[in-house]
Amino acid sequence: MDAGRDTGLVQVAQRAEDLERATRWYAELLGREPLAAYDPPGLVFFDLGRTRLLLETRAPSAVLYLRVDDVDAEVERLRARGVVVTGEPHAIFRHDDDTLGPAGHEEWQAFVQDSEGNSVGLVELRPVAG
Repeated sequence: MDAGRDTGLVQVAQRAEDLERATRWYAELLGREPLAAYDPPGLVFFDLGRTRLLLETRAPSAVLYLRVDDVDAEVERLRARGVVVTGEPHAIFRHDDDTLGPAGHEEWQAFVQDSEGNSVGLVELRPVAG
């Protein structure tokens, strides 16, 4: 790709065997209602800023990584709702420069399972103390 072109991720599709169940699950997780739903053919769209999340009955499973303000609090909120936590919050990387995130921050991640059995990563960028 030409470095001068304005490219970016437009949409991510996620498998949803039960579209209504998956729509409720993601609406609760994201704290917003879908932008649009078309059933048939079985499509629901959510706004994630500059990227759309498409729940689709025929899509393959994907791993989504969603930014959260407080990964520990989000995991506890979801756990209280009965969501399966497959990976507890933990630091995975320290950003010493701005290559993959803001310098002086640690990237913390946790993983949960959505209503359809797909893995969802929750990501928080924490300032490094000191």
